[in-house]
Amino acid sequence: MTPTEIKDIKLTQYSHGAGCGCKISPKVLDQILASNFSMPDNDKLIVGNHSKDDAAVYNLGNGTALISTTDFFMPIVDDPYNFGRIASANAISDVYAMGGKPILAIAILGWPINVLPPEVAQKVIEGSRSICLEAGIPLAGGHSIDSPEPIFGLAVNGIVNIEHIKQNNTAQIGDVLFLTKKIGVGILTTAEKKGLLKEEHKELAPLQMMQLNKIGETLGKLNSVHSITDVTGFGLLGHLTEMAEGSNVSAIVHLNKVPLITPDLQYYIDNKSIPGGTNRNWDSYGNKIAFDDDVNTANAIAVLADPQTSGGLLIAVAPEDAATVKQILADNNLYAEIIGNIVEQTEKAIKVLA
Repeated sequence: MTPTEIKDIKLTQYSHGAGCGCKISPKVLDQILASNFSMPDNDKLIVGNHSKDDAAVYNLGNGTALISTTDFFMPIVDDPYNFGRIASANAISDVYAMGGKPILAIAILGWPINVLPPEVAQKVIEGSRSICLEAGIPLAGGHSIDSPEPIFGLAVNGIVNIEHIKQNNTAQIGDVLFLTKKIGVGILTTAEKKGLLKEEHKELAPLQMMQLNKIGETLGKLNSVHSITDVTGFGLLGHLTEMAEGSNVSAIVHLNKVPLITPDLQYYIDNKSIPGGTNRNWDSYGNKIAFDDDVNTANAIAVLADPQTSGGLLIAVAPEDAATVKQILADNNLYAEIIGNIVEQTEKAIKVLA
């Protein structure tokens, strides 16, 4: 195929879902993972199925641990090169969210060979290689199948000093919350599918999704950073709910402090550019969320339950070190405002204030 012919292919037309919006809802996932089997204890497994963390962590016995994760999904953008970059940045993020350093990636490719030519899949792999290069790791191999829809992602390994491991269930009362990337990826990508996306907004979501969460490795070394997770398909409220419930605390979110990918996000909400994943998310955990009286509930749900793909890191930090973390984020051109805080456990996992 010529470069022009490849460019004319719209990958999102070949899949029923998009990016992390493909994720099975939290409620359904809980049903799938329920089991009567009692697995044998493994004293080397530091993080496993007992928590809802971003990756598994295995003690190597020398003061360091292996981080192992996988993530894959269907196209969220039409450009195959960018699809490879986004899917790879998203998968590698799980290692950064644990405070670790990625060391190795292996590709996962499902491709409808009779529908999409191999030259297009080659562009996906090239995009993945470019992100792995940015992360300083090799794309060392992988596995591919002939599938009805295009699928791509990575299995990623990383390493971390055991004392620097960050989990999503270790937030403490009094912690303040930071979020390193802006919210609204699901809304913008849905608007593009509907033909509503403004020209000036077309690069906003792809550029943000291709941004690596490298800062997690730096923050992992800070004892005052108590908990980290990345915000992906379950939306900000979903991943913060996991953090709050896992830590036996509750959280406050200030809606006006949550960073938006564009000030025009309300235009897309008004035009019903809401991904299906938003409603699935809200059906799963809406009963755990409270809103202040002066919050526009419908708009807040559209933003805070919006499924993110390759989203930012949600960070719980001891208040006495908030200024240090804020400066680190600012120095790395990341959003550096406090969006909320951790409080004693109440009936609801999260309360949203205006």
